[in-house]
Amino acid sequence: MSYLKQYDDLPDEQIAQKVGLVSRWIRTDWQPFFKELRENRPIFKTPAFTLVALFPDVVEVLSKEDVFSVRLYQAKMDAVVGSPFMLARDNTPVNWREKSIMKAMLQLEDLPAVREMSGGFADEALDRFAGDGRIEVVHELSRHVPVRTCGDYFGFPGPNPEAMYRWSKATQSDFFKNLQNDVTVHEAAVQAGGEMMAYLGELLEEKRQRFFAEQNGQRLPEDTFSRLIRTYFPAEIGFDDQRMLTNMAGLLIGTVETTSQAIVQALEQILLRPDIAAEAIAAARSSDTDAFDAYVWEALRFNPINPLIFRFCEQDTTLAAGTPRETRIPAKTIVFALTASAGFDSAVLPDPENFQIKRPAFTQLHFGYGHHTCLGKYIGLVQVPEVIRRILLRPKVRLLAPPEGAIDFKGGPFPEHFTIAYGD
Repeated sequence: MSYLKQYDDLPDEQIAQKVGLVSRWIRTDWQPFFKELRENRPIFKTPAFTLVALFPDVVEVLSKEDVFSVRLYQAKMDAVVGSPFMLARDNTPVNWREKSIMKAMLQLEDLPAVREMSGGFADEALDRFAGDGRIEVVHELSRHVPVRTCGDYFGFPGPNPEAMYRWSKATQSDFFKNLQNDVTVHEAAVQAGGEMMAYLGELLEEKRQRFFAEQNGQRLPEDTFSRLIRTYFPAEIGFDDQRMLTNMAGLLIGTVETTSQAIVQALEQILLRPDIAAEAIAAARSSDTDAFDAYVWEALRFNPINPLIFRFCEQDTTLAAGTPRETRIPAKTIVFALTASAGFDSAVLPDPENFQIKRPAFTQLHFGYGHHTCLGKYIGLVQVPEVIRRILLRPKVRLLAPPEGAIDFKGGPFPEHFTIAYGD
């Protein structure tokens, strides 16, 4: 039965049931549900939120940060890091200043080294399990590599990998997956944030002492945290120790689970298509990394890490003005920009059901769009494909039969288990 007919057949007064249906379809049936929205109701109003399904309308929402804001993230994010968080601010002084500072610390010139570093970490993990002929990708590889990168490139090694995994997962779950505002999920994130900020405060003092010891011939490592410590910020800039620690916490929060999920889901999509996998392996063996990377980002379109990005409408506005789908969006409406749906809009991506590696880069919304494009986009653009490339360079990489060879979320928002085989 049509999704929209099931929705429309419910009486208007059954608000909870209507909203519950839509929320469940987003979690479990997003591909066919979003397809029906694109074809029949591309701007779909429910009593709790409005869904936007077509590429130009999704981009419009994400381009207008003064109209469609990130206000709803503030309470969660600020509570976790203990101060205003740049990611939860729109075109404000704190966002402008701190995003600019962090971009200067994460230099584009570093990307070749980050790519090589990521590949090296992946090879170490694959070598460790080569004798077994299989590897559990999530815990041994897709989370392992970004955590190692946090230590070696960001300068945030953590007390141990388990703490880093827990901090990242708890905060990511609350910030971006906790649409129901589950108090237990939020409390776990606040606890993780408190532990993380305490650790970073101690690490700051340790690194600062090392910086002062440089006059005795020592050198601070060349990592992001050390660059921040070596940089002089006048008081009027407003970037004190608290602001430094908050942004360092953001690097872990935004890196581990998103990177892991992208690696796992893109790898599975490639291996599910034997002809595509053969092409991707051939590309992995060439020196043209751009050609290989295209397979990864097209694969992720079929199972993206997030089906949507939510925003808060700050004022009455008109969406898709001048088109047949022109819709008035009242102030205080929660808007779901369905980025996963936009990736299948045939007006922008012809023949969207087919795997095509030559799609324009502007159609990829994996890192968001507009003012709030992910700060770590360029790191992700090299790290995710390089890990997958190193996997595909192993002989006879293949999926195992379900259930072991299927991605297992274990009832949570992130992949928790995914085993592949390689070698004889």
